[in-house]
Amino acid sequence: MFRRTVLILITALSLPLAMAVPAQAGGLDDLFAKLLVKQVKGANVKKHLDALQAIADANGGTRATGTPGYNASRDYVAGKLRKAGYKVTLQPINFVESWTENSPPVLNAYVPNEDFFTFQPSPAGEVTAPVQGVDLTLPPTPTPTSNSGCEAADFAGFTRGNIALIQRGTCAFAQKIRNAGAAGASGIIVFNEGQPGRTDAFPLDIGEWRAGVPMVFADFAVGNALAATPGASVHLKVDATLVLGTNDNVIAESRGGDPRNVVMTGAHLDSVHAGPGINDNGSGTASILEVAEEMALYPVKNKVRFAFWAGEEIGLLGSDQYVEKLTPAQRDRIRLYLNFDMVASPNYAYKLYDGDNSDAVGSPAGPPGSAQIEKQLEAFYDSRGLGHNGTDFDGRSDYGPFIAVGIPSGGIFTGAEGIKTAAEAALFGGTAGVAYDVCYHQACDTTANINATALDVDADAIADSMARYAFNTRSIPARAVVASSARAAVTGSVS
Repeated sequence: MFRRTVLILITALSLPLAMAVPAQAGGLDDLFAKLLVKQVKGANVKKHLDALQAIADANGGTRATGTPGYNASRDYVAGKLRKAGYKVTLQPINFVESWTENSPPVLNAYVPNEDFFTFQPSPAGEVTAPVQGVDLTLPPTPTPTSNSGCEAADFAGFTRGNIALIQRGTCAFAQKIRNAGAAGASGIIVFNEGQPGRTDAFPLDIGEWRAGVPMVFADFAVGNALAATPGASVHLKVDATLVLGTNDNVIAESRGGDPRNVVMTGAHLDSVHAGPGINDNGSGTASILEVAEEMALYPVKNKVRFAFWAGEEIGLLGSDQYVEKLTPAQRDRIRLYLNFDMVASPNYAYKLYDGDNSDAVGSPAGPPGSAQIEKQLEAFYDSRGLGHNGTDFDGRSDYGPFIAVGIPSGGIFTGAEGIKTAAEAALFGGTAGVAYDVCYHQACDTTANINATALDVDADAIADSMARYAFNTRSIPARAVVASSARAAVTGSVS
């Protein structure tokens, strides 16, 4: 009865309101935000979580990318969105299904699996070519500072077909690899940076293969020696079998709204292999699905797009490949991106992505507009008298590819394996000295691992922001185009 009444109210009021009320505080954005918050119910979000749990139970206890559990999760979400009236697209993305090293790698006369190791999942390949250092810091500084290969600009002057010699440093290995591949390297050698504890090579799975060339990780001594003879011929070989699989992102878009001004939100749909992933990230998935269903008939001013990402747990693959495939014009139409990953942790804190870097924990501020998103979310929690604190854009979730191309971003995170502080326990309740989610990436991340209060509050916060931005993005500044050299780290790979 309530939903029917809401539908009548939306239909009756939308046209005269659109004609008479300016899109500002107290206008359409405010009215529909309050209405949507009333419609969105924690109990309905919980029903979606129960469905995801049932899917995992029927499929070996997991919803990981590449498993039947993921496919069933995809079909469940896509079906709900189609029924609500959205235009739904399944976007195929690639991931590593399997990788096997058939024989030891070759790097000149160095000893394989001692002096150097194959980066998993390196493609097979054999090349003899000159080695060329990329923005190396030699001798190394006392603390890790090398930015070698972190930006496309580091490869200015790089000769296509050479083997790239890159130093470990301050950004993800995968980022260096991707930049080297884009620069036309025929092979890639990353060597350890050189400080105490960062000298030896070791086996490492970086989840990245898209450079398409053989790649290895070497000791500092190896890299230092190769750097001393620039242009020297190097023989590099990797003998491996790489098999790629395909899964799908689920992308749902409102029928109405200005396609030149897209308000986008996303949550990753996959779990880890170890468990059903109900907090991580059934909670974000179920919350934005409930918001999507409830606002499906809203006469939105801006196009609204909901994304459910594949492959987040194995390197942000779904969101990264989505952003990578956008044309510059399509990127420019995305006014902002909101990310919701783990919004119901049992020992929760209301953490908002630090768009203005006011918390100054470590990572930089988000692109222009991110500060305004953070303030909008803060206003919701303040309106309820609820505490909140900042959390860094540390590259561990699907906002990474968006901020890398300059799209303003924000969102909510209630904590993972990190330990709750005494100050946070005083602010949010719960237990200090204990992880926010003791079942993070484990089989026990079930519906029993959800904090119902956090789930209900955060679903309301998502509804509030999505409704406001669906009608009003005036607080978000016009976006400057960001060159590829400014791409930030978009994976959680070891650096």
